[in-house]
Amino acid sequence: MLEKVKQLLGMNPKKVGNQLIISCEKLERRVALLEDGALEEYNIERDTDRNIVGSIFKGKVKNIEHGLKAMFVDIGFEKNAFLHFWDALPGLDSGVEEVNRASERKHRKKITAKDVPDIYPVGSDVMVQVTKGPISNKGPRITTNISLAGRYLVLMPHNDQSGISRKIEDPKERERLRQILQKLDIPEGMGVIIRTIGEGQRARYFVRDLSLLLEQWRQIEATFKSRPAPAVLFQEPDLIDRTVRDFLTDEIDAVYCDDELAVQRMQDLVGQISSRSKRRVVYYNDSSPIFERFGVQKQIDDAFHRQVWLKCGGYIVIDETEAMIAIDVNTGRNKGTKDVERTILQTNLEAADEISRQLRLRNIGGLIIGDFIDMKNRKDQQMVYNRMKERLKRDKAKTHVLPISPLGLMEMTRQRAQESLTGSMFMVCPYCNGRAVVKSPMTMSVEIQRTLHAVLRKKPDIHDIRVIVNPEVLNRLKTEDEELLVEIERKYSGRLTFRTDPTFHHEKFVLLDAQTNQELKP
Repeated sequence: MLEKVKQLLGMNPKKVGNQLIISCEKLERRVALLEDGALEEYNIERDTDRNIVGSIFKGKVKNIEHGLKAMFVDIGFEKNAFLHFWDALPGLDSGVEEVNRASERKHRKKITAKDVPDIYPVGSDVMVQVTKGPISNKGPRITTNISLAGRYLVLMPHNDQSGISRKIEDPKERERLRQILQKLDIPEGMGVIIRTIGEGQRARYFVRDLSLLLEQWRQIEATFKSRPAPAVLFQEPDLIDRTVRDFLTDEIDAVYCDDELAVQRMQDLVGQISSRSKRRVVYYNDSSPIFERFGVQKQIDDAFHRQVWLKCGGYIVIDETEAMIAIDVNTGRNKGTKDVERTILQTNLEAADEISRQLRLRNIGGLIIGDFIDMKNRKDQQMVYNRMKERLKRDKAKTHVLPISPLGLMEMTRQRAQESLTGSMFMVCPYCNGRAVVKSPMTMSVEIQRTLHAVLRKKPDIHDIRVIVNPEVLNRLKTEDEELLVEIERKYSGRLTFRTDPTFHHEKFVLLDAQTNQELKP
């Protein structure tokens, strides 16, 4: 009974705290992170487009492009994967600080990019890991620098450097973790990274995590030796498992999921680490959809509009193009006080908060340009820049941001590992073909009249023409351009009749010979 009360209290959407809301449906699974009721993270996975970033494959080198300093590897997809020479060399992740282990490294010959074609000639087998999924018409991007993520550690089987995530900033905690790291029994030639979630954890958790990762690696090696290329050696866990691994930290107060089997699986995974954490995973069994119950769906719908409103009354406009993402900031309804500069600063600061949030929610990557409202005061510009940098720290994807330029633009990049949510959830509009605009009724009237002139001049024996158009276009012809059409009839001694077809595209029209019913073209 007590447990039931706890569950009911936990399902109150007004309750403050951090909550993970998981919706499992037949075709897709969705995970939302709420912080005091506000949507901060959103992930979606569908059966048809399973995320392959992090998966490990046995591939076969198909061809080497020396000009590109890259090779193309068949890993079993329609398009061959792209492997740059530099990605075929072991290296240390830039997000960690190296820690030397007690054991001395063996001196090995340094491998450079020039050696790669000799190491991996055409036709050779190679173990690779996907770092970027297929986007648009490009194949996956891969690396030979394998890494396996556990709960608290990342194992690097081909890299003998070890380190601690730079996001752990406390010097005393870094020293404590450094001592734990040096005592770990890491096989020669391998390295590990202590993840940010490892902060404050006991040494035994790292020992257990390392043991699980080493066993996982032994299975991958055995599969590599036994199966012909191309073959999957390790598949990145699905969204449910990744959520437990990456999100279910001490900061999460409760997890609610509407699928009983998924709840049982999460409890089993969490139970290996902490029985207390196991109780935080609750099965949601209510008639109201879980995303509606916690107010997630409305926040998703509001967040994915082209125009996103800010609390102050201003708004941002987000446009995704092939080359970059353009974000425009506007004051909108924010009239503020008589102090215009303060109003502008307030809008820009809120815009920085919302932009960093939108990048995570939409999984936007690549080059991003933020057009902030012009600020005369250099201190205000620096304040907005600092706010953006601070908000981007929580982003799991790698980001880089530059100060606001003299033109009022802020340039930034965000790691692009897979399609944005917009790209995966939406398709190009079949009506406008992605232009987001169609020709106006006036433009169509002009084109129809131009075509009538051309046809009647070219075919003087035809005098009776039937024109079939979209209803909205006909309304324009009847109400505003009737005299012009009568003038055409007089000029060519012809007769025009018009008929609508609701199924016609806004920009489509057809001219027919009324006698033979044949289509007429200029």
